[in-house]
Amino acid sequence: MDIEAIRSGSQKNLPGIDLEDEDLKHCQLERVNLAGANLVGTNFTGANLRGARLDGANLLGANLNTADLRGNLLGANLMQANLTQADLRGSNLRGANLMGAKLVQASLAGAFLSGANLTGVNLQGVDLRGADLRGTNLNSANLKGANLAQADLQGASLSEANLEEADLSGANLAGANLARANLLCAEIIGSNLTGANLEQACVIGTHLAKSLM
Repeated sequence: MDIEAIRSGSQKNLPGIDLEDEDLKHCQLERVNLAGANLVGTNFTGANLRGARLDGANLLGANLNTADLRGNLLGANLMQANLTQADLRGSNLRGANLMGAKLVQASLAGAFLSGANLTGVNLQGVDLRGADLRGTNLNSANLKGANLAQADLQGASLSEANLEEADLSGANLAGANLARANLLCAEIIGSNLTGANLEQACVIGTHLAKSLM
């Protein structure tokens, strides 16, 4: 494997690449240009990809466990990717496909996820403070205990999502679809729910103090 070709971004067809291979163990990928690259099934465990360009990259089934991904993932295919404990703070994930991805203990605070597909994704306890989730598909997603304080969920689809004990304080939920969502004991203090669809939503024990309805 040509390490310099990877670093320079001139090599974009890298399916199955494994950074735990001895020749690649110390390959620095910070700010690397892998836009549109074929990275199916790659092993980037613990990789430093901060500032990297991964927009449009195909990371289907990739292992990105504990990786630093604070960069550009616009429109990336992250279906079934392992993003456990990944650092995605402030990352651009607009329009990305995250169906089937593992995001346990991942940090997405301040991330840009507008238009992303998170249908049915397990986001239990994930940090999404201040994240941009406008128009995001979160239908049937598990957001139990997630921190969504100050997040922008305007027009997002959260039908049948599990938001039990989630922190939505100060969040913008204007026009969001929360039909049949589970909001049991959720914190929605000071949130904007103007035009939100709460049909058949479970709001038992939900704190709605000072929220705009």
